[in-house]
Amino acid sequence: MDNSEWWLWSVYAAPFLLIWGGYMRGVRRKEHRAIKTLAEATSAGLTEPASLHPVIDPNKCIGSGTCVKACPEGNVLGMIHGKAQLIDPTRCIGHGACRVSCHRDAITLVFGTAKRGVDIPHVKPDFQTNVPGLYIAGELGGMGLIRNAVTQGSEAMDAIAGLDGLGRDDRLDVVIIGAGPAGLAAALGAIEKGLRYAVLEQDTLGGTVSHFPRGKVVMTAPAKLPIVGKTRFTEVSKEELLAFWEKVIADTGLQVKTDERVEDVVREGDGFEVRTANGSYRARAVLLAIGRRGTPRKLGVPGEESSKVVYRLIDPEQYRGKKVLVVGGGDSALEAAASIADEPGTTVTLSYRSEAFSRAKAKNRKRIADAEAAGRLQLLMSSNVKEIFPDRVELEQGGEVFAVPNDAVIVSAGGVLPTPFLKRIGIEVETKYGTA
Repeated sequence: MDNSEWWLWSVYAAPFLLIWGGYMRGVRRKEHRAIKTLAEATSAGLTEPASLHPVIDPNKCIGSGTCVKACPEGNVLGMIHGKAQLIDPTRCIGHGACRVSCHRDAITLVFGTAKRGVDIPHVKPDFQTNVPGLYIAGELGGMGLIRNAVTQGSEAMDAIAGLDGLGRDDRLDVVIIGAGPAGLAAALGAIEKGLRYAVLEQDTLGGTVSHFPRGKVVMTAPAKLPIVGKTRFTEVSKEELLAFWEKVIADTGLQVKTDERVEDVVREGDGFEVRTANGSYRARAVLLAIGRRGTPRKLGVPGEESSKVVYRLIDPEQYRGKKVLVVGGGDSALEAAASIADEPGTTVTLSYRSEAFSRAKAKNRKRIADAEAAGRLQLLMSSNVKEIFPDRVELEQGGEVFAVPNDAVIVSAGGVLPTPFLKRIGIEVETKYGTA
């Protein structure tokens, strides 16, 4: 190569090398951040995803990074040594966008892990269980996102509308159990299709959503509803979503029977009898949209029957100026503790039995850390409640028992899954340990 050729090669190659060098520096910076995030999560013990999550086959992954970009939560997946990895497991909430974006089928969405099993009922693609005519949609089937629950409720009703035996005698076509996002979407589908239906809710409108702390953001993307069409949500709080549902009910005439707890579902011919504390309903089909929380998990300690002990936060303002103990380490516990700590004059103690918040989102862990640093909250990790008294609570930590002054206790320790109920009515349930 003579000088003129070398000069021409340099002119054309130099820009390419500059661009390539910049690209590689960017790749290395992102990889460094991914390695750091993974190390921090591992060090903090935050390695157990709380919901449906991806498992990546490194032999199939070609390192395109499309899954990393597709994740709506951001920084959950990262590229390390040219392969995608789950770098912040507890932030994954089961969107599933990563699997859709992968063109090499390198991603499998699974429930549970080798350490933590998750009970999942057997549900077919049309949302029917192994019991003909009995359907499940939403969180109970493992899909926790509101948008997914809405979609499943609508699609389940599409399937129910195709059953034989609808519109016969005086029985209902479908009983929908649960008035959360899946149940309400299903009810709108029933109205749209002219089906005779009943919606039964053991608590209040909104299901699990109604139990969230005030101001909690519950939806960050649009969803499509029967009759209503596509919602234009971007970032919606609990109050805004419940107000939206109230308006939908007023506009459509949707009927919901609240404070009606279902006690049993019994086969009756080709349909069912749904028995509640208030009566019974006969229907061709039943759709369970009851969520996974079930009955609140109790501490089982002396004094827990006190009226000052509750199992959900409704309004932080009611605790203004009081000494409050919050028990639990999930998102609901952290959100409750942080929200109450924001109220003037409150003294908040957060007690959790483990060493790390392995089931809570990063933003909630940060809120707790900020509140503790500001002196608005006392954090007691690896602690357990021993006894509840009218004016104090005794806790144990590191073998030492001590008391903290107390006016109110909020137990946010999750719920007892409705697995026994599901099995009693004949639904097959499998415990998933990192399986699809």
